[in-house]
This record gives sequence, C-alpha cells and structure tokens, in this order.
Amino acid sequence: MMMGLLLAVVAGSLVGLQNIFNSKVDERAGTWATTALVLGMGFLASLAFGLFFEGKQLFVLKHMEPWYWFSGIIGVGVVFCIVQGMKGLGPTYAISIVLTAQLALALLWDSQGWLGLEKVPFSFTHLLGVLIITGGIMIFKAGGERSKTRRDLFEKI
Repeated sequence: MMMGLLLAVVAGSLVGLQNIFNSKVDERAGTWATTALVLGMGFLASLAFGLFFEGKQLFVLKHMEPWYWFSGIIGVGVVFCIVQGMKGLGPTYAISIVLTAQLALALLWDSQGWLGLEKVPFSFTHLLGVLIITGGIMIFKAGGERSKTRRDLFEKI
C-alpha cells in the first residue's frame, strides 16, 4: 500500500510538471504540435524503456480487447484539453478541475463496474468527498478573483 501511495504522489507530481512543460511548448509551437510532440516523445520513451526492461515480451499482447487500443486517441484529447484549459484558466485552477472530474468519473466507473472494472460499492461518503473537493475549488477560485480585484484597486490608486 505504501508503494502505491508513493507512486500515486510521484505520478501526480509528474503530471503537474508535464502540464507546465506542455503549456510552455504550446506558447511557441501551438496546441497540435505540442500534442504530437508530447505523445511522440512519450511513444519513443515507452518503446525504449519497454525494450530495455521487457525485450520481445513488449510486443506480446494477450487477451486484449480491440477497444483498448483507443487509449492513445484518448491521450490526444487529454493533452489537447489540458493545454487549452490551462490557457484559459491558469495551471492551478485547470488542474484542480481536471483532477476533480477525474475523481468524479472514477467514482462513477468504479461504482458501476464499467469496462471490466471490479465493481466497488457506491457510498455517500465517496460522493461527499468529491463534493468537498469541488467546494474547495470554488472557494479557491473565488478567493483568487477577490485578491485580483484588490490588486487592481491598489494599482489604480
């Protein structure tokens, strides 16, 4: 369990860092070039690491449903939407919304057992957790708007 927690924290940190890099690339290259670069570099890195650690086993795909292959296409949507969201909302607010949506959808998919997931019983404490996080994001955003308004007032004086 501790390893799972550690890896989840590392993954979250890497996603945040990647999104900052992606937004900087997008400023200079555009969204589609950024998406192609991110996913292309990810492909090359995955291929290199896969060959190094797994060798020929990398290409053995056992009992894989054909629709699993659409994961890469979903990745295009993820990169594109996050880059655009960060442009419009800023990194902290955009990623907060992304993570909340991810948590809410994970709760829905888990509780329904869709796409072959093990069905996890739905509880109102899980829903309450998602709602509390959503409320926190609203408070965060409202607090940021007020402080910006105060800054604008001071600049006018």
